[in-house]
Amino acid sequence: MSVSLQKIVLQCDQWLKTAEVQDYPGAVNGLQVENRTQEVTKIVAAVDGSLTVARLAIEHGADILIVHHGLFWSPGHPWTGRKFELMRELLENNLAVYSSHLPLDIHPRLGNNARLSAALGLKGSTPFFEEKGRALGVIAAGPVALDELATRLSAATGAVPRIIPAGPKICKRIGIVTGGAGERLKLAASAGIDTFITGEGPHWTYALAEDLGVNVLYGGHYATETFGVKALAERLSKKFKLPWEFVDHPTGL
Repeated sequence: MSVSLQKIVLQCDQWLKTAEVQDYPGAVNGLQVENRTQEVTKIVAAVDGSLTVARLAIEHGADILIVHHGLFWSPGHPWTGRKFELMRELLENNLAVYSSHLPLDIHPRLGNNARLSAALGLKGSTPFFEEKGRALGVIAAGPVALDELATRLSAATGAVPRIIPAGPKICKRIGIVTGGAGERLKLAASAGIDTFITGEGPHWTYALAEDLGVNVLYGGHYATETFGVKALAERLSKKFKLPWEFVDHPTGL
């Protein structure tokens, strides 16, 4: 069975409200590369768009690769070396690439934040952490002990989090922004949270967390952002009756 590439793209754009979400420069949300046949028979999801991931998707028989971190973040010319190899692999193997960054972070059902919150068994989902004109994260309610929360995070992501135990032992207002929001810890804390879960942050946030009295759990940028692409691919699979897989290429970061 096959479905037109255009149907897949339009459905993703509709669900994620792609055109409405302002993103960081270079994100290029939506279809980034077409395939030759303009048809989809199998979906592969991954966190990062890269040559290695493209080759894994091809090995798994995909003709569309759905990623969170796309191919284009800065001027990409010239198309030489590994960039040329990447484009050649995509074109010769009929592999389209669809990317969704912030639209897939913030979606209330398919998004990384919402899915991670659910995987942690937390209640509530209040929007918070406003940037780019909208709330990029969610606040979930406890109470849950910090040690227990760390155990749940490790189980959900498959990675051991780095913990800054600078807040209360019982977490009641837990802010979640997947990816690399550690540098914006002060913004997160201004919302009155006592615990902040994100992917990564710099060294100096340890002292800042102590000053603010906020627990921080760094679950890994990659590890906290596997949820959205899986949810989107699964929903597409159910709607269009297409097989899908997630290809894991963890960075450990």
